[in-house]
Amino acid sequence: MTRFNGEKVLMRIFIGENDSLGHRPLYEVLVEFFKREGFAGATVLRGVAGFGANSVFHTDKLLRLSLDLPIVIEVVESKEKIDAVMPRIDEMMSGGGMITLEKATVIRYSHRQGE
Repeated sequence: MTRFNGEKVLMRIFIGENDSLGHRPLYEVLVEFFKREGFAGATVLRGVAGFGANSVFHTDKLLRLSLDLPIVIEVVESKEKIDAVMPRIDEMMSGGGMITLEKATVIRYSHRQGE
């Protein structure tokens, strides 16, 4: 296993649960993209409440068929690798969303047997 520690970048991608690319959920497309590009990992988090640029409040407490809850995809990777794929991510997110980047120090990274 290649060592993956030290100074990295934490990228957070904020989208809605109903955001899609083609007929697939955008978060699934993004995670598969990061895997194909050889990223160390990606995590999808589903929020229980939030609002975005349009100021529409979304929560899991309202009874309705389409919740469109907030989704956050987190990826920790080298700045160079993130910079290299950013144009493609921008294309995939043409419907909106937000991306933030911040420095992160990785102190431990390992994989389980069989992964």
